[in-house]
Amino acid sequence: MATDIKGIREEVLQLHAHICSGLADPNRILLIYNLADGPKNVNDLAGALELNQPTVSRHLKVLRDRGIVHANREGQSVYYSLSDRRIIQALDLLRLVMAESLQNQASMVSHAINGTKN
Repeated sequence: MATDIKGIREEVLQLHAHICSGLADPNRILLIYNLADGPKNVNDLAGALELNQPTVSRHLKVLRDRGIVHANREGQSVYYSLSDRRIIQALDLLRLVMAESLQNQASMVSHAINGTKN
């Protein structure tokens, strides 16, 4: 059964606009992984990732605008948390795909090198 490309086009465009663009910067992915342990404020995140506070705030705004994280004010502080923990599973799956791809590429290079020596 062929995939209905026209049927999923709008969904893919929205996925790209909302999720993929939010994950386009490696620091945002690191923020997401850091939030997997629970809510944190900007200063906690900045210290953990060794980034300055304005940079972390800017990245958190992108993630918040895309619904990946949400913010809760507690007194003077704002704590950020993941909106949906499944984002960690999705990122872990993508990392696994990438690792397997790199392993396959390394294996092909190794075979090519060993094949030319025979």
